[in-house]
Formats: sequence, C-alpha cells, structure tokens
Amino acid sequence: MANIKLEVEGMSCNHCVQAVEGALQEIGAKGKVNLEAKSVDIEYDADQVDIMKLTDAIEEQGYDVVSTGG
Repeated sequence: MANIKLEVEGMSCNHCVQAVEGALQEIGAKGKVNLEAKSVDIEYDADQVDIMKLTDAIEEQGYDVVSTGG
C-alpha cells in the first residue's frame, strides 16, 4: 500500500469530509480528511489507483487539489 497527503481547498464541514472520503472509497482508496489542515491523508494500492485518479475523484466532488506530498 502507498500513502500520500493531498492539500485540498474548499472543504469546510462534515458533508465535505463525507463527500471526499466517500469518493475515495468508491475507487478503492482510504482517505482521512483533516479540515483544519485542509488536507487528506490517503492510503491506496498503487497497482490499482494512480495519483491522477485520486485527484480526479476529489475534484469531481467540487474541491480543488492544490498540491501533493508524500
């Protein structure tokens, strides 16, 4: 399993947390949103999901991924 932290703008409430974590779960990743830090820690199988798929899943929910980090 691989891990990545994405900085995401536009998240502000529990609905945002559920939307982002749910979208990641749908593609086989496990996300943990930190509203205060405006970030998402993600655990995923790099053989099944790439970073572009992770960012697309979040951005399709209406949020902006502004940076990626290990």
